[in-house]
Amino acid sequence: IIRPPRDGGIRYRGLTQEQILPVDYEIEYICRGNRVIVGPKVRKCLPNGTWTDITQHSRCRKYSLLYLQPTRLTSLPLFCHSLRVNSLFNWDSPKPVCLCKCGMESQSIHKLYIGALFPMSGGWPGGQACLPSAQMALDLVNNRTDILPDYELELIYYDSMCDPGESTKLLYDLLYTEPIKTVLMPGCSSVSTLVAEAARMWNLIVLSYGSSSPALSNRNRFPTFFRTHPSATLHNPTRVRLFQKWKWTKIATIQQTTEVFTSTLDDLEQRVKEAGIEISVRQSFLTDPAVAVKNLKRQDARIIVGLFYETEARKVFCEVFKEKLYGKKYVWFLIGWYADNWFKIKDPSINCTIENMTEAVEGHVTTEIVMLNPETVRGASNLTSQEFLGALMNRLGGKNPEETGGFQEAPLAYDAVWALALALNKTVAPLKAKGRRLEDFNYNNHDITAEIYRALNTSSFEGVSGHVVFDAQGSRMAMTLIEQLQGGSYKKIGYYDSSQKNLSWFGNDVWIGAGPPADSTIVIEEFRYLSQKLFAAVSVFAGLGILLGIVCLTFNIYNSNVRYIQNSQPYLNNMTAVGCMMALAAVFPLGIDGHHIHRSQFPVVCQFRLWLLGLGFSLAYGSMFTKIWWVHNLFTKKEEKKEKRKHLEPWKLYATVGVLLAIDILSLMIWQIVDPLHITVEKFTREAPKGDLDVLIQPLLEHCTSEKMNTWLGIPPLFPTPSLAHSLIPSFFHSLTPSIPSVVYGYKGLLLLLGIFLAYETKSVSTEKINDHRAVGMAIYNVAVLCMITAPVTMILTSQQDASFAFAALAIVFSVYITLVVLFVPKMRRLITRGEWQSEQQDTLKTGSSTNNNDEEKSRQLERENRELQKIIQEKEQRVSELRNQLVERQALRNRRRPSSGTNQNHSNPSPPSSQPDPKSLLPPPGYPNPASDNHSSLPPSFSNSSNLYQADSKISRNHCHNSQIPLLYK
Repeated sequence: IIRPPRDGGIRYRGLTQEQILPVDYEIEYICRGNRVIVGPKVRKCLPNGTWTDITQHSRCRKYSLLYLQPTRLTSLPLFCHSLRVNSLFNWDSPKPVCLCKCGMESQSIHKLYIGALFPMSGGWPGGQACLPSAQMALDLVNNRTDILPDYELELIYYDSMCDPGESTKLLYDLLYTEPIKTVLMPGCSSVSTLVAEAARMWNLIVLSYGSSSPALSNRNRFPTFFRTHPSATLHNPTRVRLFQKWKWTKIATIQQTTEVFTSTLDDLEQRVKEAGIEISVRQSFLTDPAVAVKNLKRQDARIIVGLFYETEARKVFCEVFKEKLYGKKYVWFLIGWYADNWFKIKDPSINCTIENMTEAVEGHVTTEIVMLNPETVRGASNLTSQEFLGALMNRLGGKNPEETGGFQEAPLAYDAVWALALALNKTVAPLKAKGRRLEDFNYNNHDITAEIYRALNTSSFEGVSGHVVFDAQGSRMAMTLIEQLQGGSYKKIGYYDSSQKNLSWFGNDVWIGAGPPADSTIVIEEFRYLSQKLFAAVSVFAGLGILLGIVCLTFNIYNSNVRYIQNSQPYLNNMTAVGCMMALAAVFPLGIDGHHIHRSQFPVVCQFRLWLLGLGFSLAYGSMFTKIWWVHNLFTKKEEKKEKRKHLEPWKLYATVGVLLAIDILSLMIWQIVDPLHITVEKFTREAPKGDLDVLIQPLLEHCTSEKMNTWLGIPPLFPTPSLAHSLIPSFFHSLTPSIPSVVYGYKGLLLLLGIFLAYETKSVSTEKINDHRAVGMAIYNVAVLCMITAPVTMILTSQQDASFAFAALAIVFSVYITLVVLFVPKMRRLITRGEWQSEQQDTLKTGSSTNNNDEEKSRQLERENRELQKIIQEKEQRVSELRNQLVERQALRNRRRPSSGTNQNHSNPSPPSSQPDPKSLLPPPGYPNPASDNHSSLPPSFSNSSNLYQADSKISRNHCHNSQIPLLYK
């Protein structure tokens, strides 16, 4: 019986003289029947190429058969070889020869040590299954004589608890405690980051079996790092593909604040940005996820990607249950390497029951790297994936895989050992060519490390986890498995190959609702349109107003030769009527919105509305303002300028209106060229419809606006479609809106305020040249009052298009109606009641004179009367001069008599009664003012030549005036 050494050896199918047996192989001699062994019963192969007790012969007395069988095969197949002993007590075949594996040179087995950190507890207790898996691989490798025949791999491991702080101490023990470790094998990402960053200082290769952090895919920072666990970023292409499949464009994320998850999320953010997907909410937590989950709920997160370890996952979903952040409206994407019953494990750190957790996690989707080859293929270890699972279960002693941490990653740990063994085996020949050996490795030897790195970097074999190959960053490349929790257990719903961008979908995904939920509350955009009944009613009033304007315009034109109409400046009234009709016509485009026309045509309607209202305002209000302006200018001046009021030239009136109209046209043209109106959409608060629908109504309102609306109009664009600000401001109705005065608004507002002032100043003036100026003032007052009421109310009702349109349109209609009625109805009534329908030409045929002839006749008559009065005044002045001379003489005589004695004073030279002036005689005739000074400025202009008729210190007796001349003087 041939016993292999304890560390295994090469399998032999037959023994010949030329075959080589390993050192420490044992041969036991057995004799059958009543035959016994003479000599040593057991011989052992020594390192010097000889057998133990080689000088002593082993014989069986009589004859017997001797069977040679291995006694320790360690799950290797049995291979038998027999030798017969003939009657001469000789072997029928040459006996086995013990030779050295390396030719005939003697040598021993060298051990290579692996320093490993297995997390048996902590955030990810993956070492519970990964450690037995790695030990199983080591046993198989060490029993293979075709892999590292001169070496034995030995594992030195510690429990890292997935804690970088604890791992720092353990790494120190591994590095500074004999023996020298050839390779380091850490587990979770946080520990691997620490180990891989420090390993370069000791020229150590790091091979991880459970690290998924994307940060480890950095050759500058981790130059000697490899891993059989793919990078966590390999999940992201799968997630993005699923987002696109289910037509989600907005997601949310919540992560534990560790480097592995932060870097994974950064990569995901970059990928979704390239795919046109938005991360609307991004939350993170360190230990307590309560606040982060509440923020997700408050910000209406629906599609949520969670990146955290298993223990934190239980905390998160306990808070998810409390916040009701689960159900048919929500989908959670988690990491797939948790234990299958992770949500059923009792955790003292949470206060949720298993039923609560099961309810909260139902329906979530996991993306998991394919860690077990789905095909039945025998790889480098000569085991299929199912045979591996069976052997692992035996190794675990029947423990429940769902309660064993790292059970899913166990194939990765198994393949990691095989990848390391194959790589080390590949380095033996290159090192031998350089005169070096693996056992010569130390922490200062860079050449051996470089050979191991080169061998690992080119590794390619079939493992139980699939095809094992590393990319340029040392990360494993693999497919991604997509699973969904259905009824408390995970079901495979698809695979995704990111290298080929191929999604294999099984179509067995299950949703709580009718299908995949929306990525956010479904928002249905709904435009607010003007009530058609209201628009029709206002349009009828506007149409009737236009008919009224046509009637007024026709009346004014037909009776333009009537003197009363002529004295009202009919051409200005015609402009007022035309402007009112244009303002009423603007009501129709004012009510046109997206319900009537296409959106592309809306800017044309905006411009049309603006021009109608602007020009209508200039004509209607400009003509009324011109009347008030000239009435105030001519009839409120000083007395010395009153003579000019007789001469009112019509062209000045028309020029004033033309200037106002030109200013409006120029400003509108500049506005349209520099900053034309365009359509904008205003969004209002979303409204929830009735029922349990996961939808919201987003009311929208179309506006006509421009980029510099504040500059042109002086107010912010607060008015809803159809742009009521544009309708009110350029017309009559926004002059008192409190805002910053600017071009259009400020100009028209000042005109309205000035018009009100002028109307008030001229309310008591009476003139025949503009006989309807009081009616014009009333129209201006009407515009001001409606403006004060309409503008503030319209600003308050900005979000109610019907009310705003009603106020604006009715303000225009009422202002126009009142203006037309006040200006034209009194004229119609006068002509009807007094029978002044005939024109001046018809009056000329009846009376024999025209209007111009009557004026000339009156002028000649007044001139004749004026000449007669001037003659009378001259006569009176001569008489007054004579009387003054007499008074002077008598006054002088009196002065000479005063020095005489007092006794004779009363009796001497009494004045004749006829010559004494009577004080009453000095009073002016009835109808004339009492003169106070020589400047008789208060006399009528026709008596300007009689300024010296009376003096303040003289008195004239009425008896000195000729009785025949008194009536003429009074006249």
